[in-house]
Amino acid sequence: MPKVSDLFFKTAVVWLILGICAGLQMAISGDHSAFPAHAHINLLGWVTSAIFGGYCALNPAKAERKLAMVHYGLYNVGLVVMLPALYLMLQGNTALEPVVAVGSLIVAAAVLLFAFVVFSSASVRSASELSPATR
Repeated sequence: MPKVSDLFFKTAVVWLILGICAGLQMAISGDHSAFPAHAHINLLGWVTSAIFGGYCALNPAKAERKLAMVHYGLYNVGLVVMLPALYLMLQGNTALEPVVAVGSLIVAAAVLLFAFVVFSSASVRSASELSPATR
């Protein structure tokens, strides 16, 4: 399995654990005001990361490109910025709204990068493959 796939799957499990903890915290406290953050943790963190990992596992040529690892890093930086701030914002700390916005923009940029990876060719041709002398 490509390294980036393994990282996406491992990170997805961490997000799943965090999502479950957030859900348990809401259930125990009886305060469900942060349920949208709980949903985002599970959907963006757990599910989407696992889907990214699965895509990379099924497309190893694309997964081995540096761009795939950049996507992994950018996406997770966005989640780490956005999700805790969203959780705290929904519990009443409205001053964190700009942090949520910045994190959301980072996540959006990472998703666009993933779209580029999906729609790009599987491998980059070397200069020697393009040279008329080697045909």
